[in-house]
Amino acid sequence: MSSPSEDPNRSSEQLPVDPADAAENKVIGIVAYIIFFLPLIVAKQSRFAMYHANQGLLLLLVCIACNLVLGAIPFLNLILVPIANLGALVLTILGIINAANGQIKPLPLIGKYTLIKTP
Repeated sequence: MSSPSEDPNRSSEQLPVDPADAAENKVIGIVAYIIFFLPLIVAKQSRFAMYHANQGLLLLLVCIACNLVLGAIPFLNLILVPIANLGALVLTILGIINAANGQIKPLPLIGKYTLIKTP
């Protein structure tokens, strides 16, 4: 049974977010999944934007690592690389949806790691 102070609709992994920060930097959070370093230049004081920049950087590094490692496996690379890229596309879409909804929610599998400190 949950206590009255807990929101039953809130995911246990979702972190608290300042609604004003999320509203102001929503577009930058979305673009962070395509160009991860943009928030580092434009919105370095925004916790929301920096969080999504971190998620975008993690996604980019995982995608590069998967393509390098799986691409080196003869014959199986024809199957494994497209599957890994499809997974990266799904994670990118999930991240963009989270940013568009103003949520600070980690991506599945890779979202718990931090490379960029949030203010």
